[in-house]
Formats: sequence, C-alpha cells, structure tokens
Amino acid sequence: MRTGVPRALLCVSIVFGLVGAVGCSAERPATRAAACDSPGVSADQVKAGLVLSDTGVGSVAMSSARSGLDARIGLANAEGGVRGRQIVYRWRDDAGSPSQNAQVTKDLVDHESVLGIVAVTTALGGSLDETQARGIPVVGLAVPSWAEYQNLFAYAYETSPQTVGRYILQGGGKKVGILVTGTAESVIQSANEYREDFEAVGLATAAPISYASSTDSPLQVARQLAAAGVDSLVGLTSAEDFAAVVKAAREAGPDLAVSVTLSGYARSLLPSLGPALAGVSIPVYFRPFEAGGDALGRYREAMNRYAPETTQPEQEFAMYGYLFADMFIRGLDLAGDCPTREGFISALRGVSDYDAGGLLAPVDLGANARQPLSCYAFVQVNPSGTAFGVARERLCADGTGR
Repeated sequence: MRTGVPRALLCVSIVFGLVGAVGCSAERPATRAAACDSPGVSADQVKAGLVLSDTGVGSVAMSSARSGLDARIGLANAEGGVRGRQIVYRWRDDAGSPSQNAQVTKDLVDHESVLGIVAVTTALGGSLDETQARGIPVVGLAVPSWAEYQNLFAYAYETSPQTVGRYILQGGGKKVGILVTGTAESVIQSANEYREDFEAVGLATAAPISYASSTDSPLQVARQLAAAGVDSLVGLTSAEDFAAVVKAAREAGPDLAVSVTLSGYARSLLPSLGPALAGVSIPVYFRPFEAGGDALGRYREAMNRYAPETTQPEQEFAMYGYLFADMFIRGLDLAGDCPTREGFISALRGVSDYDAGGLLAPVDLGANARQPLSCYAFVQVNPSGTAFGVARERLCADGTGR
C-alpha cells in the first residue's frame, strides 16, 4: 500500500486536519445549541467514538495518538465547543485486528450512540462496510483500497513514491535498495510499486531484501546490498530494523548517499536510535515540527495544556490524532446547529481547501481519495543523532518544491 502511515481535526478544512482550531480565535462566542435528536447529540454535548490500536501490531507507534486527540478536543472545548456543545468521546481498543475492529466499532455505535468515529488503526477495513451502510462518518487513517467508502475521510489515502524517488535523485542516489519486513504478498507488491515509481523518475533499483531482527543478521543484509551495487536505501520497515541495517552498512558497505525510512519521525526515538539513524531522512505528511510557525505553536500549546502526560509532543502519531480530531470538529461545525451523520458527511465532502490551519498542504476532500498525495516534506536526523532538521519543506513528484 502506498500510504503515509506504515502503510502510514479546527476552524477550516481537509482530512487529517483542521476544522477551525488552528485558525480560530479563542474569543469566538459560544452559540446556543439547538435541540436535536441525532445519535450522540444532546443540548450541551456531542459524543464521538475513538477506535485505536492500543495493543497489537503497530500499537507502540500509535500510542501517542490519543494525547493528540485530547489536545485538539480540549482546545475546542475551551473555546466554547462546537456551536455551543462540548465534545466528549468514548474509546475502544481493536488490537490491530479487523474482526475486533468490527466488534468495537459496532459497540460504540450501538451502545454508546456516538455520532461518528475517529480511527487510528490499520484494521479499519473490518468495520467500513457496516459504517458505510449505516451512514456513519469515519475520520482517520486510510489506504487506497478504502477510497470507495464515501463515509471515510482521510487527508491521504496514498502517497506518491515518485516524490521519494525525486528526493533520492536530488541527493545523488542512482541505484536504490528496498528493505522490507517479511515476504507476504502485500509486502512484495508494495515494494514492487516503489520500484516501478523509482524507475519512472530515472532511478535504477535492486530486488527487495527482507530483514527481520529476530532471525536475520543486519551485517549479512548490508553485504547483500553492497553486492547489489546500491548507493541508496529505502526502508518499508520499522525504524528499529532500518537503523540496524544502516548501522551495519557503515561497517560493511555499501556507501549510502541517501537513506530514507518511511517511519520513525518521533523525537522520543532519538536517545536510543539517533546515532544509528544519523543522516537518515524521513518523509513527513504534515508541516514538520522543526519548521516552526503559528500553527505548530498552537499545537504545542494545546498538547502542553490538555495532554500534559505526553512530555514529548513532537511525535508523528500525536499529530495524527490532533489532525483527525480537527477534521472531525470541522465536519461537526459544518453540519450545522443540529448535526446529523448525513449532514456531517455531505458538508465535509464539500471542503476543497482543508489545511488544518497551516498544518497541512491544502487538500480537496471531494477528490483526494482519487489522487495520491504527491507533495510533502522530508526531515533528516543530524550527524550526531540528537535532532531532526528540515531537509525539504515541500517536494513534489515532479521535482518542484522548496
């Protein structure tokens, strides 16, 4: 899958992002709530559901997402809520299992009567048929095969590997090795899609190499890469596994001009992995934390105030949780004084320039499911492995950007 998540919500618009918080004034007057009979809507509250992979595969990476959601909702409620209603939520753990995802989503809808769902999970496919059939809005992570679901909102369903290819070319790379975890058909298919897109921009590629820390030697993998004649490396794997192979490559070759991993953009990883990841780049699908600006200042302030348990707010999934909540708030606001599920979906689908108040490049939520995200940023771990820096604030698949 070509996605921004391992295969990878304020006052204005888009999917991961904004509903009005980033660009809104704290002085916005509260609106008196209308009397409604929509699910999850009372005179003074709107109830949402959160489905999170709190355990199971990928749960460590996703663990900060709930704090991001708390920060965005806390900010909205402090500013008077949405049209006079405070936002509350109930959450369930799907353990990364599609069958459990279906079960806990149904529980939130049937027993908690939530208006809609925020989903931070790669197992969402387990519940999408039912939520679409019942007209329940869902905001969260997405993959290309879910683009048919009109009730699902995400600011990126897939990302263009060509953008990564352009980054490698501009860094001096000529032949790319691709590191994967496992040999499942979906993994190999994803790796081959990257190969095709890399070759389309003029890069040569080597056959994908699988690495599993429990069974494989990183030194042996490094030697395989050297034998293949690669001068750059892309990791469709965990940051931990990529770090092990890159470290071994420094000892046994190859000499890597450019190395890119699709995961690992979290300052909390640097104390343990930073030295091994020195010089490694990571694509980022929102404004990088190191880029600065008012939107990021607002995010940090909200995290510090409403999610103080997260001592390091500069984490990828904390931002995703914040953005998903912002998008949910945006849809809720646009749905009017008496929000309904149908009104939420219709109104949010009509947003053509959602940018989460500057945290995202503007996205047309009516069309983005049909278009890969082709412009995004790259950060790079500094030579000492102690910090990230912005390598490219914006780079596109056609090679343009800054």
